[in-house]
Amino acid sequence: MAVEMLGQSPVASDRQVRPFSPATRAGDFVFVSGQVATGDNGEIVVGGIEAQTRQVFRNIEKVLALAGCTLEDVCKANVWLDDARDFGSFNRVYMECFGSHRPARSTVESRLVTDVKLEIDVIAYKPKA
Repeated sequence: MAVEMLGQSPVASDRQVRPFSPATRAGDFVFVSGQVATGDNGEIVVGGIEAQTRQVFRNIEKVLALAGCTLEDVCKANVWLDDARDFGSFNRVYMECFGSHRPARSTVESRLVTDVKLEIDVIAYKPKA
């Protein structure tokens, strides 16, 4: 089974190409690289944890679509929060985005590489047609 790279390596606001794929497919599993709150221009979205969480989910949805997936196909999410005090506000938006779908999840507080409030990666399961 070959691993399929999905999408083009992202270009950040410094115009440097990042050394990873937005997602990979291995069989029926799709692995989405960590997404942060950047807009289409590579700039970090201004706003608090709720605005940034919504942008992260928009980014996740775009990447999932590369594999023909939606949030309904997500079976696992990993979340890194810059500040644990944002946990409640983050959870409210997270539940809005996933609706009644409840994938397995891990959440930790962690210093992040860029000046963002969170990062999320997901694993989706969608058998190839």
